[in-house]
Amino acid sequence: MWDFSTFFPGHGVLAVSIALFLKRMGVPIPAFPLLLLLGAQVAGDGLLAAMALAGPTLASVLADTAWFAAGRRYGRAMLGLMCRISVSPGTCIRRSELSFAKRGETAVLLAKFIPGVAGLAPPLAGALGMRAGRFTMLNLVGTVLWTGAGLALGLLLSREVQLALGWVQRLGTAALPLLGAVLALYVAWLVTRRVLASRAASRAPRIQPQELAERIARGESILLVDVRGPADLVLDVRLPGSLHAPLGSATFDGLAAVQGHSQLVTYCDCPDDATAARAALELGRRGLPVRVLAGGFDAWRAAGLPLDPPQAPLPQPGADAAVAL
Repeated sequence: MWDFSTFFPGHGVLAVSIALFLKRMGVPIPAFPLLLLLGAQVAGDGLLAAMALAGPTLASVLADTAWFAAGRRYGRAMLGLMCRISVSPGTCIRRSELSFAKRGETAVLLAKFIPGVAGLAPPLAGALGMRAGRFTMLNLVGTVLWTGAGLALGLLLSREVQLALGWVQRLGTAALPLLGAVLALYVAWLVTRRVLASRAASRAPRIQPQELAERIARGESILLVDVRGPADLVLDVRLPGSLHAPLGSATFDGLAAVQGHSQLVTYCDCPDDATAARAALELGRRGLPVRVLAGGFDAWRAAGLPLDPPQAPLPQPGADAAVAL
């Protein structure tokens, strides 16, 4: 039978380091409980405590550095890849961009403490051009703080952790299958959430970029609604005449007052048009005629259709925001 009491002193640091590396690479592993478990084992052993801090920290930093380099090389395409892994693809990029917009470099330092941001912070920092040395320093300090907090909490709760381990030990040979079943249920729960989110997004009606461009060229009254992240991050270029109205903003809430348009079309730059689809569903519930631009901003640009330059003013709700190419 696998004996936890002998396994962790000898192999715990390596096991947790591997788990954290996989976690940072996108594998849905509940890594923080492993840190608690490891922290409960370091009491009175200074060398083990140092190894417990250094090993998982190094593993996390290596994975984060790989994502940072990928973000630097491939830009927002890497964010799309990570959000396809995410259980909340419609909000993961937007949430991380908002964090960066509000906190700047502090977001890298505290990323691992912010749910939904930790995985996106390294590629986002790379895509936004943060200097490699600055990122490495901030990420290293933040990782040490996060890893140390987990170990310290495990040490503080060592009695409770040992009681839980004793319960596992008493299960005997059934322990590993039980733990495997719990992990399988956890992963199944994540996958189920992901599938349900995708199905909800797929219900929103779509319009192809070329069809939209043709309808606008015919003079149809269409308002394009840009639901991407903060203006200072995403509005370097945009669809002509579009209104920037991220979900939850006052501008988005004011769309119900917009009149004079036969159609609203939402667009984003996220996997499966998830944010735009969510926006369309909310606007549809308010009785507004709305569709989603299939493929979003990237599909429009890939089709070679016109884009407004950064200095173009944004229309406001209630104004004449019909666009013309």
